Amino acid sequence: MTTTGFRTRHLAVVGLGLMGASLAMALRPRAERITGVDPSPQTRRYAIEQGICDHVTDDLRMGVMDAETVVLCAPVQVIAYILRMQIGSYLRSNTLLIDIGSTKHDICEAMGRLPIGVQAIGGHPMTGKEVSGIEAADAALYEGRPFVLCATRRTTPATRIRAITFVEALGAEPIELDPDRHDKIVAGISHLPYILSASLVATIANEARKDEAYWQLAAGGFRDTSRLAASDIKMMSDIISSNSRAVATLLAQFRVQLALMEALLISGEYEELTKMLFPVRQARLEWMERYEQKRNGHNGSAAGAARQPAARDEQRSGG
Repeated sequence: MTTTGFRTRHLAVVGLGLMGASLAMALRPRAERITGVDPSPQTRRYAIEQGICDHVTDDLRMGVMDAETVVLCAPVQVIAYILRMQIGSYLRSNTLLIDIGSTKHDICEAMGRLPIGVQAIGGHPMTGKEVSGIEAADAALYEGRPFVLCATRRTTPATRIRAITFVEALGAEPIELDPDRHDKIVAGISHLPYILSASLVATIANEARKDEAYWQLAAGGFRDTSRLAASDIKMMSDIISSNSRAVATLLAQFRVQLALMEALLISGEYEELTKMLFPVRQARLEWMERYEQKRNGHNGSAAGAARQPAARDEQRSGG
């Protein structure tokens, strides 16, 4: 844990959806002034009415030019565009610039080309909700969740420390990873599960056209495994397209596992299929036990208690 807490005179949050607005709410006690940048008049109005921001604008330059800390909370492709085309000339020297995009290679590459003096570091909080929009914002959204930090060519030792205190101020756990390693991991624990969930729903929807009883009988098991299929399509398409190679690699590995189970099922080798499933069940149980211990440990700790060192290179899954 760092020795000094995060404080900033002026925080600018670019994108006031669920994630951006929740971040602004969580950092309200740490910022003297918060500016929100968002294209939606309704969103901007809500942010002022609810006290989420002190000032709002749809002008990126006006929103960030005086900020000490800037957080990009837009979709991945929008963040990459902002970094490539606009924001570098708007920022003051020594500004801490961080993003919360779900993939990191392209974003960190673009951050590395920003003007010298901008303290840029990639970020990805492993949290969220099934609902979106500023109305769903929650100041506790980041608490106890992993927040990945990915260094760029504009990440100095001072940048790293500022970013860690930023993450700790959210109540999150900073974990440092190389951008490409991060993208490979989230392809497996986030992007692949979405594709599998969507494939399941597509399969059942096709069958249900012939027999409505599929929907009538669907219950907890289907609900749990199909949850991710309800995710925002534009957001998920944006994320997957920026991480297509890693996702495609893991899809190929998944097809191998599925084909093995299919072959054993068709050939009637049920005992071999059962043997194959035992270590799978055990791996899931062991992960869930670690996950619950981690979550309960955080919930049971006193506010401000020391978290585990940020330099750990640990694989974690997100919500």
